[in-house]
Amino acid sequence: MAFRKLFSWEGTVDRGPYALIGLIGFAIKHNIDRVIAALVFHRQWRLFNYWIPLNRAVRITALSAADRRFLFWMIVMSLPFIWIGVSLTIQRLRSMGWPSSSVVLFFAPYLNLLFFLVLCIYPSQVEDETSAVRSVSHNRILSRIIPKGKWGSAAMALLVTSVLGIAGTLLSVNTALAMYGVGLFIALPFCLGLVSVVIYGYHEPHGYWGCIAVACVSVAALGLFLVSLAVEGIICLFMAAPIGTVLAIFGGSVGYYIQRRRWSDLQIQTTVSAMLLFVPLLMGAEGATRPQAPLLEVKTQIEISAAPATVWRFLASFPKLPAPTEWPFRVGIAYPIRSTLQGTGLTARRECEFSSGNFVEPIRVWDENRRLMFSISGEPPVMEEMSPYGHIHTRHIDGQYFQAQDAEFVLTPLPNAHTLLTGTSRYRNRMWPVAYWRLWSDEIVHQIHLRVFQQVKRLSEAAEAGSSAQ
Repeated sequence: MAFRKLFSWEGTVDRGPYALIGLIGFAIKHNIDRVIAALVFHRQWRLFNYWIPLNRAVRITALSAADRRFLFWMIVMSLPFIWIGVSLTIQRLRSMGWPSSSVVLFFAPYLNLLFFLVLCIYPSQVEDETSAVRSVSHNRILSRIIPKGKWGSAAMALLVTSVLGIAGTLLSVNTALAMYGVGLFIALPFCLGLVSVVIYGYHEPHGYWGCIAVACVSVAALGLFLVSLAVEGIICLFMAAPIGTVLAIFGGSVGYYIQRRRWSDLQIQTTVSAMLLFVPLLMGAEGATRPQAPLLEVKTQIEISAAPATVWRFLASFPKLPAPTEWPFRVGIAYPIRSTLQGTGLTARRECEFSSGNFVEPIRVWDENRRLMFSISGEPPVMEEMSPYGHIHTRHIDGQYFQAQDAEFVLTPLPNAHTLLTGTSRYRNRMWPVAYWRLWSDEIVHQIHLRVFQQVKRLSEAAEAGSSAQ
């Protein structure tokens, strides 16, 4: 292969050279990064660190100057390799007859590993056309197992993917891995969507929307099986449904392009085997690395028609709250009921009763009528799962996955004799990918803030009105 071809978006490249250049290029880049990180920046750089800079880049303002400098040079050193990777991937897609727009998967964390694997397995169009006639009947086992009818092949696809999905879920959740991670929420639904469509189109190609329907139903069927087997509850699956459906559609779209042409049994078996290996290997890698969950922050503000001293009385400890009307708490998410305070100042003991148990809240800052800050200890369940079997205990409801760290209330007097109440809670969420699960957890914490703040507002304004009337 000519050297200039590495940087050109024109032409095609076969799977052999693509795989070889990709592996060699990755080895070169990893060793360059590792050496520069150690010698110049005095940092360790491991194989799985390639996902950390992208995760931090979205919060670049929170990084130190050294972190920003390190991130900048890592990105600069990556540019030539990114250009070569994109160029060769476009050439490879062209040789397979796939749309060039599929190159976006090159930048998808974790999925790009599977994408690379697929590009290394599938033959070019010319190679496939010359071998299809003699290879299509190498093995008749799959032809006998997979029904030829449209509905029969769809049913077989759902059966196979449901079994694989249950096995993958149990491996990630109910073993020593105990991970609700990228392998479970990204790799598994993507692979289920892809495998289901490949099986569905094994005997003859089907239309795009039919393939997407099979891919989506494969994920939905897995969810029904998990609920029926009491492996997961309805609420967790409801929260996971959006990301699972989107990934299944991506996988189904890739499967659609695969099933448009006739592949040999060996190629199909290789593809399915690659999917089966990719998911548990990724789950195992996650379990081995155990990445530290970032510290997340949620801030809520409310204006109260009362003086800070009045608000403080009901903020430090508040009586029993009315029954919840907010949607998260009505479906099983733990919610605050009352707060008690014994003593004052830094030696005070504050406890907050939730629907699932009590949190002990040691006081860290006591600036009366101005600022109250406390740590949070204790790990009652974060929710009560909905299930046809009544109470079930799933691992994700344990405090080790959602860990509240501390909370802070700040009272700011306003010119109109009102008070601006600002609440800030910090927590860690070990459900991955963090960016997705934070959408749910941030909203839940915000609703907890509002539930307490609305009660404090009602009590404070009633007390202020009563004082004014006297």
